[in-house]
Amino acid sequence: MTGNHKDTSITRRRAPAVTGGTVAAGGLAVAGYRSAFADTTTGTEATTGTATGTAATASASSATGTCMTLMSSVTEGPYYLDGALVRKDITEGKSGVPLTLRLTVVDATDGCTPVPGAAVEIWHCDAWGYYSGYTTADPGGSAPAESEDGSTADDNTYLRGYQIANANGVVKFETIFPGWYTPRTCHIHLKVHTGGEKEDGTYEGGKVNHTGQLFFADDIAQEVFTLEPYAKHSGTYTKLDDDMVYDGGGAAGGLLTLKPVKKADPSRGYKGTLTLGVDPDAENSGAGSGGGGTPPGDAPTGTPPTGTPPSGAPTATASASS
Repeated sequence: MTGNHKDTSITRRRAPAVTGGTVAAGGLAVAGYRSAFADTTTGTEATTGTATGTAATASASSATGTCMTLMSSVTEGPYYLDGALVRKDITEGKSGVPLTLRLTVVDATDGCTPVPGAAVEIWHCDAWGYYSGYTTADPGGSAPAESEDGSTADDNTYLRGYQIANANGVVKFETIFPGWYTPRTCHIHLKVHTGGEKEDGTYEGGKVNHTGQLFFADDIAQEVFTLEPYAKHSGTYTKLDDDMVYDGGGAAGGLLTLKPVKKADPSRGYKGTLTLGVDPDAENSGAGSGGGGTPPGDAPTGTPPTGTPPSGAPTATASASS
């Protein structure tokens, strides 16, 4: 699959360095899974109730009628590149198990009502642990060179992108199941932006309301990693309980609800859901929490192609492994 875009240039600048206001990411209730993948959101999917504090998520089931207080933002990590393209399909031909993400942005300060126009940005590594823009960074263990996968992906843009939320606060991405790199578990990074607008194929202006990470159940991830091309990356995979960022909170800690496209055949792909409860008035620097200690010596050590590190670039601190 190839992303449809004209401009593959990408710029780097720091995310807004502001503080104050915490927001959250949480899981979509299993009961609402079928409706979550409908093309439109029905009235029965609306959520009601009040949020405790400024961080909450909404269940897809109207029977719940409440919002839950969830985790604070976590670290942006060292592999962020500003200027990602606005597009649904971010694969650019990268090989891997298909993954469809359906994310819903709600206002945690206003009864978990949808936030239309919110921009959700995601980025993650490929099947062997490489990030676009940092393809010389060592993913740990033993992996082929990133260039050996035979894809035609742009080294600065693959597996990165924005989507703008519809009237129901929903965005949908087509990507691949991420691989892993030492010492992190399998994860996807994300930011929620509001107040900006699409310009020249990217998203400009506004502010960052939330910086978070999405996680995958160990049993599903480890099964996927036995498949090609993931199996070519050997080494010790970090489980959820041992990850320096995941807080053990299940859906409340960013753990995706995953369903296979075809039962008993993981190679056919997965659908993942998550509801992101944000405070649209809050601004988040991307620093977050969850550094989790010093990475081992074989943690990723690459630098951006131009030699100019973006926000959160690798240093001697624990953030070098996030």
